[in-house]
Amino acid sequence: MERFWAPWRGEYITGSVNEKTGQCILCGLAGEKPSKKNLVLFKNDKVYVVMNKFPYNNGHIMVVPNQHVDTLSALPGEDYISLSAVLKKSVEIINRVYKPEGCNIGMNIGRAAGAGIDSHIHYHVVPRWNGDTNFMPVFSEVKVISEHFVTTYEKLSEEFMEVMK
Repeated sequence: MERFWAPWRGEYITGSVNEKTGQCILCGLAGEKPSKKNLVLFKNDKVYVVMNKFPYNNGHIMVVPNQHVDTLSALPGEDYISLSAVLKKSVEIINRVYKPEGCNIGMNIGRAAGAGIDSHIHYHVVPRWNGDTNFMPVFSEVKVISEHFVTTYEKLSEEFMEVMK
């Protein structure tokens, strides 16, 4: 059997808690200002938007409530309204910047549903294009992302600053 070493996957699999602080990584980001270093694109008092560190496609972002909750029903009404409004604007920004042919929007609630970070709900917004899936993930478990993180951050942060004033 041929092996493909991907040590970065270890961070993805075990990365839901900051090992230094013991804090949920999404809660940690909620307390930070937007920057290239943390990949946070936008933040208000209830919600923030961050690039996915392990994207499915260029422009894959997450819309996250600042409050640490593991179900939608645990999120206070005002926070849910803000989360929904920021999600809507985020999709508009992704559509304007990347002009995808489609978009996946989803929330995995609970480990059994596929949540990598199951203790802090968050939406994924993934731009999609016809043909964006190919043989690479099937045969070699490799996903090709054609744009550098810094380029993606610069494109998106510019739009978020403009639209979310």
